[in-house]
Amino acid sequence: MKNLFLKLSVVLIATIISLSLSAQKKKTADPAAKLKDEAVKQLQGNYDLYKKNALQIWDYAEVGYKEVKSSALHQQTLKDNGFTVEAGVAEIPTAFVATYGNGKPVIGILAEFDALPGMSQDSTAEKKPIEGRNAGHACGHHLFGTASVAAGIAIKKLIEEKKLNGTIKVFGCPAEEGGSGKVYMVRAGLFNDVDVVIHWHPGDDNSVTMTSALANKSAKFRFKGIAAHASASPEKGRSSLDAVEAMDAMVNMMREHIPQETRIHYVITNGGKAPNIVPDYAEVYYYVRHPKKEDVKTIFERVVKAAQGAALGTETSMEYEIIGGTHDLLLNNTLGEVMQRNLQDVGGVSYTAAEVEFAKKIQSTFTFKVPAIAKADSVSPLKNNNEAGGGSTDVGDVSYTVPTVGMSAATWVPGTPAHSWQAVACGGTEIGIKGMMVAAKTMALTAIDLYMNPSLITKATAEFKTAIGDYKYEALLGNRKPALNYRD
Repeated sequence: MKNLFLKLSVVLIATIISLSLSAQKKKTADPAAKLKDEAVKQLQGNYDLYKKNALQIWDYAEVGYKEVKSSALHQQTLKDNGFTVEAGVAEIPTAFVATYGNGKPVIGILAEFDALPGMSQDSTAEKKPIEGRNAGHACGHHLFGTASVAAGIAIKKLIEEKKLNGTIKVFGCPAEEGGSGKVYMVRAGLFNDVDVVIHWHPGDDNSVTMTSALANKSAKFRFKGIAAHASASPEKGRSSLDAVEAMDAMVNMMREHIPQETRIHYVITNGGKAPNIVPDYAEVYYYVRHPKKEDVKTIFERVVKAAQGAALGTETSMEYEIIGGTHDLLLNNTLGEVMQRNLQDVGGVSYTAAEVEFAKKIQSTFTFKVPAIAKADSVSPLKNNNEAGGGSTDVGDVSYTVPTVGMSAATWVPGTPAHSWQAVACGGTEIGIKGMMVAAKTMALTAIDLYMNPSLITKATAEFKTAIGDYKYEALLGNRKPALNYRD
């Protein structure tokens, strides 16, 4: 019996060694493996530079279409690394396209850099707005743009050394948060020659994005009335605020009679200046979302009718301005599988003891059940659930133009919701930077696979064309020019 056990042990050890050698031989035989190692080393070697850039943009905290310094920093970094940069594209001062190389394939990487208003926060584990600052990177776009620039530079180095053939483009995309910046870039034809687009987003886990987004249409509804003394002569006035409140009441009643997946939100951005004056001007800002772009159009028109009815009933006048409009996100399984393999190779984010302590303090501020901190160090399995998530993104319009793939990286403590002060805080620490580098590496490795194996692009393109069918792209925001002052 002992001899039998010994023989089985020897066979088992020999099998393990054989499999290990086989895997090593396979890796050595893979021509992409060496280039991937080089890209990872190049990115890690510039860790301090990208950390500095990301934290600088975190400090700038510029809102949509006002990201002058943030955009300039990314442009200069790309220029310093040999890219040709075209600035002010699509009639947007802070948008740019940085290009290196020539010929096919052309791979694009999206970079965002806008902050959110009213989200000022220090990089501490307790709520602490920064004095004198209104905005904050509550969606982590300071990390988004920096990782994308870093991945683009890693690919550029390999093209420059003639280890890859083709073109790399980094798209500087302003005002994702409600400004629909990429829609104007799509409309301007900036993605027409691109074969594949790669993107990512900060989050609280490491996963390939195989959940769609909600289509979205937004507008500011403006009512004009007649001012009067609210006590001495109220009968002479016509309240624009009454019109806003009447509109809101009708839309809220409408919620019972629209598809349950719909999301409608609003804020009153101007409700008058003093209680003793009948307001002669008021404004309300609306979002309408639904998984299907066609339903968004229909529901939005019903919101417009509510505004018209409110104006009629209060004897005021109404006009509205479309601010944004984005498509749902078109997924691509072929590209998702490629990115998943590379994300698994890169792995997740490991915390130091001090970072674990910080994470625990952050999680203690939540009022809901939180996942294990170890979630940041793991990679979620690939899963296409064929449903829309809770948010919207102008990446959706890109995905209806060119095969597109994206991912999330754990830049925030597990459980941290986007658009929270906790997300701003995490993004200003090493936790955010580590997650950012996971994204940069994964995007670069994914691009290498596509350059080295053009058949993947062919397959992804065929899948894309099948999904699109006979749909002809049409921007939900129509022909309006970029809403450069939508944050004013």
